[in-house]
Amino acid sequence: MSTKTDENQNEAEPEETLETELVDEEDAIEEEEVKELTPLEQLQEEVRLKDEELLKQKDTFLREKAELENFKKRLTKEKEDFVQFANERLLKELVQIEDNLERAMEAPNATLESLKEGVEMIQKQFATFLKNQNVEPVEALEKPFDPNLHEVLNQQESEEHEENTVIQEYSKGYTLNGRILRSAKVVISKKPAEKKEADES
Repeated sequence: MSTKTDENQNEAEPEETLETELVDEEDAIEEEEVKELTPLEQLQEEVRLKDEELLKQKDTFLREKAELENFKKRLTKEKEDFVQFANERLLKELVQIEDNLERAMEAPNATLESLKEGVEMIQKQFATFLKNQNVEPVEALEKPFDPNLHEVLNQQESEEHEENTVIQEYSKGYTLNGRILRSAKVVISKKPAEKKEADES
């Protein structure tokens, strides 16, 4: 029994050796083929590889460029929407005030007194609206003239006020978040001519 087993093993060994030799021959042939490339062929192969790499980079560049263009378009659209609808909340509040004005004007059998009361209520609503938007009125009357806050329309002689004091207000001034939104249009005092001459003499 042992003799047959040994014979089988001896028969298998030449087959394994043959396969190993074939693999070695294939590797040798591949090495010879690589070695057989001429300098020109090697250069052509390098150029081919570079061209493939360049095509990949070009494809990546074109995709990124397309993404950038889409981003720019989206950004432009969002900006346009923002400009168009930036005051949407503000205008909604103003529309409510307009509604109340219409109701006051259309009220049946409205007397002068009831109309006045309605207008006063709307004026209070509007004042609240301005306050909610951080719009504050500029205090002007009886205050010293301030060119940053006041616009002088006229001067009047006054013995009761210091010179350059605001004695009349044609239209209110307003600030928005502490910055002047509109200057108050005012009349300021000046010394009477006689008193001024006396002081100068």
